[in-house]
Amino acid sequence: MNPSGSAGIILDRVSVWFGEGSRRVNAVTDASFTVERGASFGLVGESGSGKSTILRAITGLAPHWSGNISVLGVRVEGHRRDRDFYGRVQMVFQDPYASLHPRQTVDHMLSEALRLNGFHEPDQRIIKVLDDVGLDSSYRFRWPHQLSGGQRQRVAIARALVMEPSILLLDEPTSALDVSVQAEILNLLTRLRRERQLTYLMVSHDLAVIGHMCSEIAVMNRGRIVETLSIRDLRALKARHPYTGELLAAAGN
Repeated sequence: MNPSGSAGIILDRVSVWFGEGSRRVNAVTDASFTVERGASFGLVGESGSGKSTILRAITGLAPHWSGNISVLGVRVEGHRRDRDFYGRVQMVFQDPYASLHPRQTVDHMLSEALRLNGFHEPDQRIIKVLDDVGLDSSYRFRWPHQLSGGQRQRVAIARALVMEPSILLLDEPTSALDVSVQAEILNLLTRLRRERQLTYLMVSHDLAVIGHMCSEIAVMNRGRIVETLSIRDLRALKARHPYTGELLAAAGN
């Protein structure tokens, strides 16, 4: 663990569970890692391994957890997050079809996020953030059903960025998109991180996606982090844990 002020996110022995008593299900057990500010860190593993649950614990969407979570030097408690937290941390979800309100225009979604956080003149910020994600001002008053999957995900990214956060949590941000669109969104996210000096914590089951986006990864299996390694070591097939070797073998087939 790195206690220095350079850390964007620190997890120290974090466990997450659902239910109580005989119905308790342990989703994550003793997860520890550090994401440096400005870095892009990946969580990889098969479905159900606990990757997305960690993001939900950070954002307060998972009510039952233990251990220590610090974000930009501030320790978070329980499952309530204040306005200041969401000004620093935003999340982009997996499915752009489900994450956008079908009865709200793009402008309404972006304006509402700003109004809820105390911004009363959102126009210029909305125009800029749409331009940043590759959508011109004509998209501002469109409805979600008028957008393609890739355009919807660009709007979801714009909604996360309009608050000008320091950290984005990315939950399989391209898995619901056509293959032809996935690379465009990944390249967009790479550019935005560089331009805005963002910190990314990204979840994916796809090693190729993680390899494109991240410099370091934690491999999860059955709720536990079994190995943390650099992308350089991953590409050199220097995995130490057998499960990581299985993922590499599956990716190569």
